[in-house]
Order: sequence, then C-alpha cells, then structure tokens
Amino acid sequence: SLKTPRKIIIMVKAGQPVDDMIQQLKQYISKGDIIIDAGNSFFGDTIRRSRELEAEGYRFVGTGVSGGEEGALKGPAIMPGCEKETYDLIAPILTAIAAKVNGEPCCTYIGTDGAGHYVKMVHNGIEYGDMQLICEAYFLLKNILGMTAQELHEVFAEWNKGELDSYLIEITSDIFTKTDPETGRPMVEVILDKAGQKGTGKWTSKSALDLGIATPTITEAVFARCISAIKDERAAAGKVFSGPSAGAFDGDRKSFAESVRRALYASKICSYAQGFALMKAAAQEYRWDLDFGRIAMIFRGGCIIRAQFLHRIKEAYDNDPDLANLMLTPYFRDILEKYQEDWRRTVATAVMHGIPVPAMSSALAYFDSYRSENLPANLLQAQRDYFGAHMFERVDKPRGEFFHFNWTEHGGKTSASAYNV
Repeated sequence: SLKTPRKIIIMVKAGQPVDDMIQQLKQYISKGDIIIDAGNSFFGDTIRRSRELEAEGYRFVGTGVSGGEEGALKGPAIMPGCEKETYDLIAPILTAIAAKVNGEPCCTYIGTDGAGHYVKMVHNGIEYGDMQLICEAYFLLKNILGMTAQELHEVFAEWNKGELDSYLIEITSDIFTKTDPETGRPMVEVILDKAGQKGTGKWTSKSALDLGIATPTITEAVFARCISAIKDERAAAGKVFSGPSAGAFDGDRKSFAESVRRALYASKICSYAQGFALMKAAAQEYRWDLDFGRIAMIFRGGCIIRAQFLHRIKEAYDNDPDLANLMLTPYFRDILEKYQEDWRRTVATAVMHGIPVPAMSSALAYFDSYRSENLPANLLQAQRDYFGAHMFERVDKPRGEFFHFNWTEHGGKTSASAYNV
C-alpha cells in the first residue's frame, strides 16, 4: 500500500476519461491524497477539477508534460500546477523524473490550479509556430533554390551549430538523411503533405482571442495545418490557378539561404514573444504568479521546443520580470534590427514566387505592427461608429473619454466617459 498522503499519477486521454478515472480513484483514496493529472488536459477543465476535488478534501495537480518518446526515456519537461504546499510534497518525485540541464531539473512550480496545463498549452502553441516556420524555410530552399534532400540536410545541420541550435532543427536535419526502402527516394518526399493536429494549438489560439492577445504566428501555424488537410481541394485548385511567373531564381544562392536562416530566426523570436505575452495576460486574468524566467529554463531540456536561445529568454525575464514584450530586450531587439532586411527579402521573394509562408509573413507583420506608433485602426473606429455608434476616443482629448460623430447628419452628437451611448 502507498504511504499517505498517497500520490497517484494518471496519464489518460484528455476530457471525460480524466473525470472517469478520478471517479474510480475516489473509491480507493482518502482525504488529503494527491491526484496528479499528467495528461494533455485543457486548463479550464483542470481549474474545475481542482476546485471540485479540493472542496471534497482531495488535492489535485494539473501537470503539463512535454518530451515525446525521448522524454519518456531520458526525462521530460514537467510543469505542475497546484497549491505550493502540495507541490512541495510531490517535488522529489517530479524532479527525479524530469530532464536535467547542467544538473538542474526541468521542473519547477508553475502556479495554482490550471497554471501548469496552461503553460504546457502555450508551449504546444509555440511548438506549432516553430514547426511551421521550419517547414516554410524548407519549402523556400527546396522550391526556390532547388535543394536536394542531401543539401537540405547539410544546411540544417549547419544551422544547428549556431543560434538556431534546437531539437526541432536537429531532427529536421536528420529527417533529410532518411531514404524510403520501397522507392529509394528521400523519405520526406513520399510523405503526403496533409498534417494532423490534436487540438492544443487551437486551444492556444482560442485563449489568445479570449484574452485579446495577438498570436498571429501561432494561429497561422494552426491554420496552415487546416489548409494542408484539404489536399484534394488544393490539387484541384492548382489546375485552375496558374500563380505568378517569377521565373527561375537568378540571385546568389548562398546569400539567399542565409536570408532564409535569418528570417527563420527573427520569426522564431516573434513567435516566442507572442507565446510569452499570452502567458503574461493569462497570469493577470487567472491570478497566477508565473515566473517566466523559470518557465524558459524548464523549456531548455526534455521538451520539443528546447533550444539554445531559451537562456536568452531566461536572462531577459531575470533582468526585468515585468517585461512588456521579448522583442524589446537588448539581445532580441538587436537581432531583429540586424535581420529585418533579410527577413523582408525572404518574405518578398516567397510572395513573388507564389510560395506560401503564412507563419513567416505573419511574424513580420506582427513585428511591423508592434513597432508602429500609428495603425489604421482610426479608420476602423470611424467605420464602427458610422454603422453602429460604437464611439471612439480622440487624439486631442484625454484617454477614456468617448465620442460619437454625426456621420449621416441625422440625430445628434454624443460624448461619454464610459464606452456606452
């Protein structure tokens, strides 16, 4: 029998199976025992379960786990959400299981109730963005430069020696070395271009919409999988539309490959900036005391998005825990300034050749929008006020005071200190 308080880890499919398992466990556990849900549960369900179980005298831990098959063998990144005193009871178990980087376990206390599963959800959203950006870089090198699988392997292997050093770049390089035993062709070329998804990227995008946080790169990565899924429609459309006639690439191949690398890194920075901005908003909304530096630290090992540059994120939040956006830190700011010309060149070349780069172009648009003091939202507010009297603020009046203009010359003028007519 287990010592009390009992500590029980469950890993079952998200949703109703978790609730069913908890109900079964209640027959065998006592008040004060700890149930650890280490599956991919939706954070809202975890918040509900935490409240319900705590009201009954049990303790519940919603734990995000990332690492895949390799994580199961060598240790994953672990993100537990619960009361701090509960975490202290289970920490020896979780830190022993977790991956280690420089002797430090990739496991830390995240916050109360659904915080752990929320951070894991955003981790997966960032993972979606990372993967799509890498796929777009591959597509550019393959279709514009005509690189073979062997050349692609060499390029990605070289990239993995520098600032793009990461698990996903490493496995991408390895993928290009594999040959299909049936046809003798590169394995990647016999795989149907129809991507699957399990929903965590969608959850991230929906949460971003709920909280009013822009995560265009992550969301475009979700949509890219959606449009990949309509393979037959795309094949039919390809016979209807010809696309641009840009002709063969006649520039410097090595220079363009470097531009793609820089565009990939700059876009990656924006994708992570979006993910961490979302976690910051969630911390305020759900009253979680998230330590973003420690979160970046546990992402450095065991998980799918582990990357060399995560220590830069940790340093950024260690220096300024209230940082508004990762792009504003000296290191990332300098990279974006230095790389933006190549980034723009890459996206423009893709557009001229009719090659879709939704994640890369959305990251650039995010960067340009964020650095723009003025955006066309003034016209948008005028439109909203014209058809719906939704009111607007004025540049020459104090913030928080709202006005309505008589656009049709019928009715009267309105102003208010609240957003109501």
